[in-house]
Amino acid sequence: MKMNDIWLALQSWALVHGVKIIGILVVVLIVNKLVAIGIERLIQRVITNKGGLLSKEAEEKREKTLTKILSGTARVLIWLFAVMMILSEIGVDIGPLIAGAGVIGLAVGFGGQYLVKDIFTGLFIILENQYRVGDAVEISGIGGSVEDISLRVTTLRDLDGVVHYIPHGEVTTVSNKSKGFSRINIDIGIGYSADINKAKEIINKVGQKLLEDEVWKNDIIEAPYFLRVQDLGDSAVILKIIGDTRPARQFAVAGEMRKRVKEAFDEAGIEIPFPQVVVHKPLI
Repeated sequence: MKMNDIWLALQSWALVHGVKIIGILVVVLIVNKLVAIGIERLIQRVITNKGGLLSKEAEEKREKTLTKILSGTARVLIWLFAVMMILSEIGVDIGPLIAGAGVIGLAVGFGGQYLVKDIFTGLFIILENQYRVGDAVEISGIGGSVEDISLRVTTLRDLDGVVHYIPHGEVTTVSNKSKGFSRINIDIGIGYSADINKAKEIINKVGQKLLEDEVWKNDIIEAPYFLRVQDLGDSAVILKIIGDTRPARQFAVAGEMRKRVKEAFDEAGIEIPFPQVVVHKPLI
């Protein structure tokens, strides 16, 4: 066959099949976009804040999580269907491929019990709204911020910046530190000679000022306050301070509260003691 004949054959193929393949790709891109928009709007309608139990931020987190998972799943299915159509257009018989995929799927089914477990557990985690993207959680002893959730794994990033990938099948216990609201829980020690009532008054005043501060007021739901004498330690009387904050803001608020209480105690002459060791030098 001459080169001219080959070139004419390629042109003829491109005009018929090439145009169809380009059309398939264009349609896939459009369908992907429309499906993503449709899923987002559907979830916004379905996920409603029943009874006002969820904050606006919590509702948005759940919508974002569900949208990401469903859109990703739909995208995979659409592209899989498109690839099959393109192969068929090229001239590949997709019948054996489909049959082979069924056999492979059956084989994977026998050995993929853990994969199935991961997916089913992931579905329940999502449907039960146990945690969402952006939540501060502890999963099976690993703490961090949820960066991503798929049907199979949850991605956490801890305070050291380390990323943890946790298969849903291994999730046994979930502690969500940012659902609805969070709480600061601080223990501060004062000397035995200090006036507890005075310390209580200072703590409550510092907590109230923190609530009224322009920088912090939007992070605090209930001003931090003195709760009780938590313990009588070896060298200090331990005071318990608690207060409610917006989700995942308890760490920042607790740090600022400690700073301000320390400054207020120093100003009032209230000592925050620390363990001391007395060394006796033998007489020679």
